[in-house]
Amino acid sequence: MARSGYKDYWKILQVSRGADQATIKQAFRRLARQHHPDVKPNDKAAEARFKEINEAYEVLSDPEKRRRYEQFGRFWSGDHRQASGGAGVDMDFQNYGNFDEFISDLLGRLGEGNIPGGFSASGFPRPGRSRSRPLDLDAETALEISFAEAFHGCERTLAVRTFGKNQESVQVRIPAGILPATRLRLKGKGNLQPGTGRRGDLYLRIRLKPHPVWRLEGDQLKADLGVGLDEAVLGGEIEVPTPNGTATVTVPAGIQPGHSLRLRGQGWPSSGGRKDLLLTVVIAVPQSPSPEELALLRQWAACRTRSPREAMAQQALLPKPL
Repeated sequence: MARSGYKDYWKILQVSRGADQATIKQAFRRLARQHHPDVKPNDKAAEARFKEINEAYEVLSDPEKRRRYEQFGRFWSGDHRQASGGAGVDMDFQNYGNFDEFISDLLGRLGEGNIPGGFSASGFPRPGRSRSRPLDLDAETALEISFAEAFHGCERTLAVRTFGKNQESVQVRIPAGILPATRLRLKGKGNLQPGTGRRGDLYLRIRLKPHPVWRLEGDQLKADLGVGLDEAVLGGEIEVPTPNGTATVTVPAGIQPGHSLRLRGQGWPSSGGRKDLLLTVVIAVPQSPSPEELALLRQWAACRTRSPREAMAQQALLPKPL
């Protein structure tokens, strides 16, 4: 750089004098990525170089500024801002959700001749314009967990994006008995608003993986309970599985398929204690009965006194109206 304080913006962007806007923009993108502080952390020289690149692009991308720069050199702006090492561009990189967002926002601001703060190059406020485009700061994503994790509660370590491809690890505590569609709030882990430092919240919407036995309807834990033909006819006490082990339930004699058995305090966890577990009776018909079982079933069929379709036959007829 010359002692006079003149900065050769063409040289800074590595383009020839007379380069068109597309070439200038392409050079800016390439150099901005190369010297971005995320690429060279804790490198003051890289940060200063990055500011120079932004300053050069601010001038050369604006036709009026470029014309004055070519005509007046270091005195193009009338206030010698370029000689002081800063063109008024906001360099708070951590306020952006990713690098492309930063570049796009910066290209938009500099291309319009804006100075950060919503002011035009003339120094007067630009009506209805803001340097930050509208952005929904809160974000939401689904978090799929297993039945066991939801039932007992757990801790999950999640990778949350901070800037560009950078991520941070966040511990999330999932309480026991959490229900599907519940939203967990991670404060200050949402989207970044360019140029302001504001960051929204991240909401995790709980989704349960299907389970081969258990199903959850609201806060009611349910399952189908296989009952043998003899157990359904004779009744008695049987041992059944629960999420925490086993329990004993009484099956009434003559129970019908679809009937529900309730096990109190064996269901889904809640703030007031465990809910009840509902088991729906399903008759377990043997797929490959033994010769002894077949013989007994034939004897049973021979001494049956009522048809299992008797009730249906009495009510099924739909007489034609007169």
